[in-house]
Amino acid sequence: MEERKVIYYTDELNEEFSTAKIEPRVIDENYKYIHKNPIWNITAYIVQNILSMPIKVLYAKIKFKIKYIGKDKLKKYKNEGYFIYGNHTQAFADTFIPSIANYPKRNYFIVNPENVSMKLLRTIVEMLGAIPIPSNKKAMKNFLETIEKRVQNKYSITIYPEAHIWPYYTKIRPFKEVSFKYPIQLSKPSFCITNTYQQYGKDKIKIVSYIDGPFFPNKNLQMKEQQQELRNQIYNTMVERSKNSNIEYIKYVKKEI
Repeated sequence: MEERKVIYYTDELNEEFSTAKIEPRVIDENYKYIHKNPIWNITAYIVQNILSMPIKVLYAKIKFKIKYIGKDKLKKYKNEGYFIYGNHTQAFADTFIPSIANYPKRNYFIVNPENVSMKLLRTIVEMLGAIPIPSNKKAMKNFLETIEKRVQNKYSITIYPEAHIWPYYTKIRPFKEVSFKYPIQLSKPSFCITNTYQQYGKDKIKIVSYIDGPFFPNKNLQMKEQQQELRNQIYNTMVERSKNSNIEYIKYVKKEI
């Protein structure tokens, strides 16, 4: 396949290559993470797990010919809440690739505030499972309580520890251990989904998603050490899986400083 685009970067941790430019709203202590209105909750379930699923599946199949390897690992934990970590390489598809894999379990996403900042779409995005990161410390309590509640309800929560979207990137960027505190605090298993880009036919690309886990915190270590060890286990697994990518739709080149 001919190289269609080259992107030059300097910072794997902080650069963002999503084309969407949205002014983020402030997620403060007044943000409603959990709705008590039964009509809202019923509607959210219908939107998240019934109405949207055919669209998600068709899009994934038609555009990416998606194939999952290891879905049986998730099925063994269908009666338990858990966390999923993935590489962030699609603006739209990343919002549902894990949801298809563990359906009919409801799947939630920890997202940046930009994802719930579009006036016409914010309610739909929230109903689809978005849990925005707080903008201040006062909102953190509600944020953490929401994560705990969703997991205790036997749902899954997906986290993209790379934080920024690099479309079609075929490697795993280094990421911090901060997001790995949640499964440790709640004593829940973690899985990872590594999306790889593989060629089929003459010049076409499909996504093959590898699911690995479960990974468990090492309770013999201190909190920070547990986070680092869990992060390393998942990072190293994703790095190995990413080696199955065999085509570059977009080439990323690091600038010389």
